[in-house]
Amino acid sequence: MKKRILSLIVLLSGVCGAAYAQEPDSSYFSHPEFNEDHDDADTTMMLVRPMDTLDTQDKYIKIVLFNDHTWDYIELDRPDIDTTGLFEDWDIESIHAYRDVKVSDLPEEVELLLCDETHHYVAPYIGRRSSTFKFRKGRPHNGIDIPLRVGDTIRSPFDGVVRYVGGGKATGGYGNLVVIRHPNGLETYYGHLSERLVQENDPVAAGEPIGLGGSTGRSTGPHLHMETRYMGKPFDPERVINFDNGKLRDTVLTLKRHYFNVGSHYGMTDAQSKAVTDAVYYKVKKGDTLGKIAQKHGTTVNAICKLNGISSKKVLQIGQRLRVR
Repeated sequence: MKKRILSLIVLLSGVCGAAYAQEPDSSYFSHPEFNEDHDDADTTMMLVRPMDTLDTQDKYIKIVLFNDHTWDYIELDRPDIDTTGLFEDWDIESIHAYRDVKVSDLPEEVELLLCDETHHYVAPYIGRRSSTFKFRKGRPHNGIDIPLRVGDTIRSPFDGVVRYVGGGKATGGYGNLVVIRHPNGLETYYGHLSERLVQENDPVAAGEPIGLGGSTGRSTGPHLHMETRYMGKPFDPERVINFDNGKLRDTVLTLKRHYFNVGSHYGMTDAQSKAVTDAVYYKVKKGDTLGKIAQKHGTTVNAICKLNGISSKKVLQIGQRLRVR
């Protein structure tokens, strides 16, 4: 059998648009150069067309079977990823990396390039949030939730390399989970997937499908749980993406140290965000009441209720976190 090496055209959808490989249609192979082994008479009787494609161990190389009983390799364009520093504290066994890094170790402010003519962006999924970056039932909810249908496609927003893929008991409430590290230092998390379409150490291009939406793990219905982290520390994903329309907030993200607090949300002023960062929290223990907690911290029940948006009659749960100052 004969081999031909083909290279797939990368499709660009404008500045800060998608850049990912697409399967060609049959007309791609109808060009005369792919019929060079036939004389004119043969060409008039049979036009060489692809009949099927087969996967290989390398997802960027496919085998194309033609109707003249020949086969070719087709090489898909690989994302050109700057790996400088990308594999620092690389861990494919654990959900979270940079476990020895503290928030106090991070710079006061850092600027991260998200998108330009060579660094592309595609919305991972567009939809209205059902839950945001906040304390939920006394526990930190370190991302956002977007309702979807089982099987909806989730895409990588930027070029990157898959650091972690897992499911079942190993990921706890995340269910089926994919974690991607991007060259700008961000990591993005995608939880509750019905299927994971990538493996650890896979390079992925902006816009490439990485999973299908689902309801695995600790989930009350089909939705995407997405997190954004820098040096292992979560911050509000809405600082990066407007999920209502799928657009980036800006082409450069300015991350400030006080953003790494579950009470710090997009839309807050710096003063508001810093006030939340300086807040004091208390974990409820057996036998605690709002009165006892208020007395212990030199405050009042009304003040605690106002800080946490709860009623003075609320039944406390052991392990629940309350802001007391």
